[in-house]
Amino acid sequence: MAAGAAIVAGMLNLASQSSPAWLARSLADLDEILLDHAHCEKKAASTALSLIFRYPERSALLEPLSQLAREELQHFELMLGHLERRGIVYRKQKPSPYAGQLMAIVRTAEPERLLDTLLCCALIEARSCERMQILAENLEDPELARLYRSLLASEARHHNSYVGLAETYFARDQVRVRLAEIAAHEAEVIATAPPLPRMHC
Repeated sequence: MAAGAAIVAGMLNLASQSSPAWLARSLADLDEILLDHAHCEKKAASTALSLIFRYPERSALLEPLSQLAREELQHFELMLGHLERRGIVYRKQKPSPYAGQLMAIVRTAEPERLLDTLLCCALIEARSCERMQILAENLEDPELARLYRSLLASEARHHNSYVGLAETYFARDQVRVRLAEIAAHEAEVIATAPPLPRMHC
C-alpha cells in the first residue's frame, strides 16, 4: 500500500493497513463505494446524536458531538451531490458487517461501555480516513481524488475528537491500553470482512 496510507494508519492508532485487494474491489465497483460512503456519513451523524441522547449528563460530550454530527451531515449532503452528478440513485444497500462486529467488543456495564463506544467510534473514523487516503492516491477521476483529499483532515479530527472525549472521562493510560486492545480487534474484523465493495470491508 502507498506510503501515505501507511503513515495515516500509524498516526490514527490502527493496528493494520488495508490490503491491496480492498482497493482493487473499490476501483472496480466505484459506484457502490460512493453509495456506501454516503450511508457511512449518515450513520456517523446518527451515532454522534445517539451518544448525546444516551449520555445527557456527560456535559463534555454534548457540544463536540453536536458539532461532529453537523459536519457528518454536511458530508452526507456532499456525497448526495456527487451521487446525483454521476447518475447514481441513493438507495438502500446491503450494509457491511464491520461496525456490528467491531462493536461486539463493547462492554455492557458503565462506565466501561462509554469508554469502549467512544474508542470504537474513533477507530471507525480512523479506518475511514486511511481508506480515503488510499482512494485519494489512486483514483484516476480528478474530481473524486480531490473530494477524498478534502475529507482527510475532518476524518482525522473526528478520530482525535473521540479519543479526546474518552480522555475527558478516563485516565489517559487506561484509554491508551484499551485503544490498543480495540485496535487489535478492529484489525481482525477488517481482515475477515466479506469481500464486498464497501468502505469498511
